[in-house]
Amino acid sequence: MTTDRAAEEVTDAAIAARTDSYFKRTRAVVERFGDARVTYAVFLRRPVISAPRLALDFLRRAAAQRGTDFAIELMHEEGQWAGAGDPLLYISGSFAKLSELETILLQKLGAPCVAAHNAYQMCLELPSASFLAMEARHCAGAEMQEMMAYAASVGSAAARKEGAKGFIGNANDATAHWFGEPAGRGTMPHALIGYAGSTVRAAEMFHETFPDEGLTVLVDYFGREVSDGLAVCARFPEIAASGRMAVRLDTHGGRFLEGLDPAESYAVLERHVPGAIRRYLSETELRHLVGTGVSAAAIWRMREALDEAGYPHVRIVASSGFGVGKCRVMAEARAPIDVVGTGSFIPDAWSETYATADIVEYDGAARVKIGREFLLRRNGARKKNGHG
Repeated sequence: MTTDRAAEEVTDAAIAARTDSYFKRTRAVVERFGDARVTYAVFLRRPVISAPRLALDFLRRAAAQRGTDFAIELMHEEGQWAGAGDPLLYISGSFAKLSELETILLQKLGAPCVAAHNAYQMCLELPSASFLAMEARHCAGAEMQEMMAYAASVGSAAARKEGAKGFIGNANDATAHWFGEPAGRGTMPHALIGYAGSTVRAAEMFHETFPDEGLTVLVDYFGREVSDGLAVCARFPEIAASGRMAVRLDTHGGRFLEGLDPAESYAVLERHVPGAIRRYLSETELRHLVGTGVSAAAIWRMREALDEAGYPHVRIVASSGFGVGKCRVMAEARAPIDVVGTGSFIPDAWSETYATADIVEYDGAARVKIGREFLLRRNGARKKNGHG
């Protein structure tokens, strides 16, 4: 977020326009009858990975703009796991100056924490694969894009501590900084192949324009993933041999990869990972293994074809719906994926992203609504709760 935009976001007018009206009225009442020092507890109702930076930055900017200080006690550092109902942070300060901030604060906290948890799980399921964040096209504007990219970087960093490769970058410049990169990564969309008229010609055009770049080529446009993939390798054998070439599988769910059908998909997995198809499978898991689209069988078939043709150093990039569940199935099938391109860490059930804040202390006295006593501080505050 730029400095100008960040400053504009915390003006009284901007906050008043975006907050819930009852918080504005609360401020007016409190200013009339006397301010109090309060402490908020902020939590989510599901397990998450703590991703609080955007929310904390907002709080600090708002405090500076309002000429006050907020005491922030972060209970789970960035990248740490937090259980359902565990307070992520406590915020203490003037009730009059805090009350209007709740709506925006919760917007900036809940969704990143859930998305970070998804990204963390995805990376752990496929620890030997690198991930590329491709969430931007699925985001509702720049602010959500920033939150989701930040979340992926947090989940990735947590997974790397456990041995995963994690996210190595993302697909656009604006949020590349979250991944320690100067710019986004990517080569070509399907539209470029349609423009070129053939997959090989699109690769030639790209290479001529960006001769020093690695070459990752989409190979599903004409439904000839294997044939076109091998044709590109044959056209650029030196790049293929150097490890700087990849084929990207993005086959849509309406058809099988070239040469596959249900029977051949089972046969491919039987050749490589027979155990993967000899256990109970849900309908979704079975589709990820041997169904249409970018299945485990499709990835294995592409690897087979590349190796048989003498291109063992050409990498496979897989995209299309790689959420936590699909990553888990790919891991069980030991699918030979080098890079996963995905935006599927964006939460599916948006209701799970709703963070909640409750005041748990008023001028030092513990008090919270019935049913939320679990939010009280554990240092004796529970004994002073106003409910007795």
